[in-house]
Amino acid sequence: MSTIAVLGAGPGLGMSVAQRFAKEGYAVGLVSRNADRHPGYLETLAPSGVRTVAIAADVREAGGAARALAEITAVLGPIDVVYHGPGAHDLSAPTVDILETGPDDIRRATAEIVEPAAEVASLVLPTMRSRGSGSLVYVSGVSALVPMPFLGPYAPASGALRTYARTLAAAVAEVGVHVGSLVLGGLIERGDIHQMLTEPGTPAPYATLDPDEIADAVWRLASGLEDEVVFDVLGAQSSDEPVSRDR
Repeated sequence: MSTIAVLGAGPGLGMSVAQRFAKEGYAVGLVSRNADRHPGYLETLAPSGVRTVAIAADVREAGGAARALAEITAVLGPIDVVYHGPGAHDLSAPTVDILETGPDDIRRATAEIVEPAAEVASLVLPTMRSRGSGSLVYVSGVSALVPMPFLGPYAPASGALRTYARTLAAAVAEVGVHVGSLVLGGLIERGDIHQMLTEPGTPAPYATLDPDEIADAVWRLASGLEDEVVFDVLGAQSSDEPVSRDR
């Protein structure tokens, strides 16, 4: 049985990804900071009949990813797919405009967004390369593709994460390992931010993205059918339709 590690499991996209891979028979390791939610997540996955485990860890903290991945491996066996989708940053933290962004802001944002991605790659890629199979899917924001000055240091950091993923993809493609880039621009339904901004029983005040549709794209990326998929309902692209870049 194959195994997926869902880093940044939440009620929206993370759980949609978990359910999509469970449907394909994958054992599922969930990693999130909030252990209180884990019983509900595991109950949601129970009907699939696959083996599951939930780990409380923050992969952005030193050693967090290593511990989480080690625990998943100990319970479920070797990891075949890693979905790297932890939240970009603490929503309670103020974001300064790019004109007010200094070098320290850039360093902090890059350390928060890019360094954990590199740590995860260092932990799983050696084994994947040696066996000639495996996939990583990295999630970045649409500010990786178009200028969004109001995001301040997180815009260039998101661009750096996308570039890192695309560069890894080119480096490992010949050995049978896939690294996919998922770029998102919009409010994801059922997710924490969606719940924060939407009153119960009322439509969302913004255009939204369907997490189940995005999870299908994650499956394609992990399967090596596509290298990059862009979902944008913010108008940053010329169309609201997802953009795919085939191999």
